[in-house]
Amino acid sequence: MRALIFADRIGAELAPLTDKLAVSLLPVAGKELLVYTIEDLVDAGVRDLVVVAAAHGEQVGASSLGDGQRWGARIRYVLSRGEETPSSVWPRLNLMADAEAVLVLRGDVLRSPMTRDFLEHAQSEAGTSASYSVGADPRGSLLLLRPGCTDPGDLLDILLWDEPKPTPAESGRAAAGADLACMEDLPAFHRANLDLLAGRFKGLHVSGRSVALGLSAGRKAMVYPKSLKQGVAYIGANSRVHPDAELLGEVVIGDNVVVDRAATIRDSVILPHTYVGELVEVANAIVSENQLIRVDTGALLKISEAFLLGNLGARSGRPRMSQWDRITGLLLLVLSLPLWPAAAASAALSGGGMLLPGRVLVGNRASPAGQSLATNGFVVRHWNTTIPILRNLPRLLAVVQGDLRLVGVSPLTPDESMARTEDWQMVRDQAPVGLLGPTQLNLTEDAPLEERLLSDAFYAREQSRLKDTGYLLSGLRMLFSGESWRRSA
Repeated sequence: MRALIFADRIGAELAPLTDKLAVSLLPVAGKELLVYTIEDLVDAGVRDLVVVAAAHGEQVGASSLGDGQRWGARIRYVLSRGEETPSSVWPRLNLMADAEAVLVLRGDVLRSPMTRDFLEHAQSEAGTSASYSVGADPRGSLLLLRPGCTDPGDLLDILLWDEPKPTPAESGRAAAGADLACMEDLPAFHRANLDLLAGRFKGLHVSGRSVALGLSAGRKAMVYPKSLKQGVAYIGANSRVHPDAELLGEVVIGDNVVVDRAATIRDSVILPHTYVGELVEVANAIVSENQLIRVDTGALLKISEAFLLGNLGARSGRPRMSQWDRITGLLLLVLSLPLWPAAAASAALSGGGMLLPGRVLVGNRASPAGQSLATNGFVVRHWNTTIPILRNLPRLLAVVQGDLRLVGVSPLTPDESMARTEDWQMVRDQAPVGLLGPTQLNLTEDAPLEERLLSDAFYAREQSRLKDTGYLLSGLRMLFSGESWRRSA
């Protein structure tokens, strides 16, 4: 037996969550929506799956679902125009050519596990088709098409998302005690998350380890039991909740989320890659990156201040060094060679010891296995002169070697990197370490560490190619600035 899974909702009713993500990939209490359907099918022994996708269809195939090997299944993807009538998609698939039964259902809704029960009941039923429904909404139905069902037509179209047809009474059976969430709007999506978390959705439970009574966490999540003041909460994989943050009521926090000091979250869903800032209060809402959606009023707020709500991005670890940076760094190094004799002469005249003293900084190269990033430093030299433009010429060598990019956050010493304790201070790690940047251009080297970290964090949140080009041009203009050639005290 194989399964045909319709996951082709366009999802306008769930915007802005579906502006960049397919409905079937929306996370519900730690799992993509489609995963619940796949797990139910595999548990019933159905492992040959065909998924019909539309909006952001390329994401579905490239997602963590992959080819289904993680479940011991085989998944094939078919693209459609989105919310087509299932009866018009069916002839293009030729699924019953080998006289094998096909189970048809939607994968962009949430239902109680029911496939095993349905197939057991269907064995005792005659005919070329059978259906199983949950409640009054036919879009949650399961349809079994046996060999000999040559024209499933109207039966398939009960799964049509936009205007489903009623389930034919003579072929339908209702699943007793099952739950269904079609998530037709944002409040319904919010409610489905909290219902599943609180155990109100029959047959489904959040995964992850139990941290304390009512508090579950995914892989590598960091959360302290004292943060849960009342109710229940789930913290997704790789997420961090500050010990002084408060979780109240029913709270679902997705993967790769940071909740900062003294933030308060009540009866809310925080989607992946979101930063919730210090002292921020979120209640009865869905938060996706810098967007806050109040489910009681329907208000959508886009927060421009990155230290309140922000996007942590999907990147992990240091961004890779680009070949463009190295080539450009080499070109700048060659062009700067006429300045090196002047730098050497200025260092010799300073009479301050070594001409090219060095210091250890943390750069962009990957850390060795078992070592933290903060301990993986590189040695950078500087001319022992007080003329700023000459002093840092050797850092161009670090760009060529791959330790620095042309534009990025300011380099830290290993001690400075290890001394960071606040969540907001880690935000800078989302950007590369660079030769130039707002911190290097606008602050002095002896500026307080917290001031430099604050400047770096702003850069990391607002980074763009256009702004990086502006910083690079500003650095080049400094060559012709008198202030860059004056000796500093």
